[in-house]
Amino acid sequence: MKKNKGFTLIELLVVIAIIGILSSVVLASLNSARQKSRDARRIADVKQLQLALELYFDSNANYPTALSALAPSFIPTLPTDPQTSAAYKYAALGSGTTCSSYHLGATLEDTGHQAFKGDADAAAGTACTGGGTDFAGTDPVYDVKP
Repeated sequence: MKKNKGFTLIELLVVIAIIGILSSVVLASLNSARQKSRDARRIADVKQLQLALELYFDSNANYPTALSALAPSFIPTLPTDPQTSAAYKYAALGSGTTCSSYHLGATLEDTGHQAFKGDADAAAGTACTGGGTDFAGTDPVYDVKP
């Protein structure tokens, strides 16, 4: 009597279904990790830009009307949003051509991020001449001011 060795069709389908379920769970958790890493990068970029803005202010006694004035003297390259490659929100604030303050921000993906507890949440202010249009810093925008 000859005995057949191998798997039945039902056994193979069950194994494929289990592998499919496990892979979907892993992909879902990876998406969450990617989202958190992009938000961490946005926060780090805002802090880098904030430091470059303060260096610019120390040298010029005024804040720049656009972030492009920072590179390459005060920051090697201007960081951009990791997902959209767009520039971060920036408005030079003051009166006339005197830019005595600024408002800098980035939109985070995680609306419950811990960083929102320490950000400025500033309302839109008056932009100095050429300083762009200010924005409201309400969450999910992580924003800072000097």
